[in-house]
Amino acid sequence: MWLAFAGMCAFVCSAFAAEKTPSDAGPENALQPEVSAKIDKAAREVLAKTGAPSASIAVVENGRLAYVHAYGTANLELRNPATTSMRYSIGSISKQFTATAVLLLAQEHKLSLDDQVARWLPKITRANDVTVRQLLSMTSGYQDYWPQDYVMPNMMQPTTPEEIVTAWGGKPLDFEPGTKWQYSNTNYVIAGLIVEHAAGMPLIDYLRQQVFDRLKMQSVTDTNQAPLPESDPMRYQRFGLAQPRPAPKEGKGWMFAAGELAMTAADLATWDISVIDQTILQPSSYHDMQTEVQLTNGAGTSYGLGVGVSLVDGHRLISHGGEVSGFTALNAIYPDDRKAVVVLTNLDATSAPHDVGSAIAQILFTPSGSTAPLMQASQIFDELQHGKLNRALFSSNANAYFTDQAVKDLAASLAPLGKAVDFSEVSESLRGGMTFHKYRAQFARKNLNITTYVMPDGKLEQYIVAAE
Repeated sequence: MWLAFAGMCAFVCSAFAAEKTPSDAGPENALQPEVSAKIDKAAREVLAKTGAPSASIAVVENGRLAYVHAYGTANLELRNPATTSMRYSIGSISKQFTATAVLLLAQEHKLSLDDQVARWLPKITRANDVTVRQLLSMTSGYQDYWPQDYVMPNMMQPTTPEEIVTAWGGKPLDFEPGTKWQYSNTNYVIAGLIVEHAAGMPLIDYLRQQVFDRLKMQSVTDTNQAPLPESDPMRYQRFGLAQPRPAPKEGKGWMFAAGELAMTAADLATWDISVIDQTILQPSSYHDMQTEVQLTNGAGTSYGLGVGVSLVDGHRLISHGGEVSGFTALNAIYPDDRKAVVVLTNLDATSAPHDVGSAIAQILFTPSGSTAPLMQASQIFDELQHGKLNRALFSSNANAYFTDQAVKDLAASLAPLGKAVDFSEVSESLRGGMTFHKYRAQFARKNLNITTYVMPDGKLEQYIVAAE
């Protein structure tokens, strides 16, 4: 089970929509009022669209906790409002903590990323051919024991990590080690047992000693042993577009190193700050964790060790989603920009964390310079909708691009969209001696991307409109 939903239908049941639940603003708010107001608006809109009962967010700006806030209702039956002190299950975001435990032990020379699994668990399939690094990078070939996005009947009964490894680690590999990437929770159960063998103590105890206590992450709890209490959010699921219903709890033992942790959004943000500042691991270990692993054929995987690795609009992103029964989460770290976004919700099988996180990132990375380019781009778009073009604004190349037919096509296709609901700047960068701007125009039923190049003399060398 892992957060992998790109979008869900928008619906809010009448009972939930009618219920006015107060939100909770945390003690930290170093953002400008207009920025936090935009974040609040985006979060509430996503909750209304997806039907997620509540969300708790934390924002890191300039390497420090800048904003924490909670929205909605933590328990629909008890009508408890969500607060920032509540803990949410973070699901597979737990994997980066398991990977950290492995890296810490590697620094202590108690194991190596290139160790064969056979050093620790010799009885599982192809243990002499799979390395610890391949476990953490999802390239081992071990079959996932929990790809479903719901809890099966057998998973409501207790188990142990050893039983999981015996059952799924004893199956034939899905592919030759290192030749493919396939998300598999089994990898991390195996890795968790290796940590326990090498550390000589339970994984959760090692993490408390080496990570949580050092960072004063006091809210962290292990939901592999017991569900969260009533003082924390209730877990929910939805069938189709119906109202949220309490979701079942996994049996003891099933989540372990693959997804056992729960904490507040602020504590997860504290972890993100430690990643930005590189305070827990050695720089070489962070490099190992955050470097995209390549397959034997040279193809990239967009995955490091327990984290996704990508470049979004020129910003390096280290991220992971999480999902266990009744909870979904997103953790997104922009280490080079010293920013991070945490979004925790109490509804499974929803895109809400991703949607809120994307909206917050867009707000945080909106260029803070002059608004003149944005206003100009918006005005040009409005004129194109009416078949007009002020050619004095454009270079000779751009004017050649805008043939009479191009202007007619733009007017015919853009006019039916009506007035944009929102026209905003997404990113700004330099290229070819010009300033590149990317804008997003949002309409009721369609979003558009507009890209421009502005020459040093202020003339537009490009203005291209395309579907998002």
